[in-house]
Amino acid sequence: MKINPTELPTNQVYQYLTGAVAPRPIALASTINSSGQVNLSPYSFFNCFSANPPVMIFSPTRRVRDNTTKHSLHNVEETKEVVINIVNYAIVEQMSLSSTEYGDGVNEFIKSGLTEVASEKVRPPRVAESPVSFECVVKDIIALGEEGGAGSLVICEVVMIHISDSVLDSAGQIDPFKIDLVARMGGNWYSRVTENSIFEIPKPLRTKGIGVDQLPESVRMSEILTGNNLGRLGNLEKLPDQGELEKHRQTKEVVEASRTEQPVRSLHLLASQQLESEPYEALKTLLVADSEEF
Repeated sequence: MKINPTELPTNQVYQYLTGAVAPRPIALASTINSSGQVNLSPYSFFNCFSANPPVMIFSPTRRVRDNTTKHSLHNVEETKEVVINIVNYAIVEQMSLSSTEYGDGVNEFIKSGLTEVASEKVRPPRVAESPVSFECVVKDIIALGEEGGAGSLVICEVVMIHISDSVLDSAGQIDPFKIDLVARMGGNWYSRVTENSIFEIPKPLRTKGIGVDQLPESVRMSEILTGNNLGRLGNLEKLPDQGELEKHRQTKEVVEASRTEQPVRSLHLLASQQLESEPYEALKTLLVADSEEF
């Protein structure tokens, strides 16, 4: 399937974009206009883009049906301030309710049942129930187009951060299990960060992996190993030497796999299991399989 976005209706392009670029974090943006009227609205065209200075960007889009713009955009244009409140599972339904297109002057805090708390450095209030809130000043607003569906980048510098103690671990860092975040998918779908939905991957910040290209062809072309398996192997810093391989060849698991009817397959299956917790052992198993003549 190939798609030229200029040949499709905007709402269909939107569906493809939001269905593929997901999950997306949600900025529950609280703003205020020059008359003191408060607005609260969620945006999933949102992320952080800098740590020094700390900068976040969210993007209110023009409505496709009539090309009108949103109250949040009008407010940040007027006051140059916003609070970005992070959404977790405990407030996801109230967040969704706040996205209702109420009329001008209606306070979505009241409609959604969320609680206003005075900010310290900006005028818009923050959401008391949010696990993390970022008080921001608006540094720039960049319009990306003038037709329905066009976004405006609201570039925000964080000037104060509020974090609930309930989401911190013993080291004072945000615990991904405690914060219980939700994210936006396509259509009416959301995702929830739970213990079963997140995983760790060693990040090569201070190391230099050997790369998949340094693995033998028999390993790269394995019918057992996946691309993720190869990526983990390629992240290892060195290939084992012959002494290590000789010692590994005598281990009970390797000997038993080598004596099966399909020794190479059995060794690759063994390696795929070892990769979960012992990737270097898995690499040795695979190199034994590559070096033997079965």
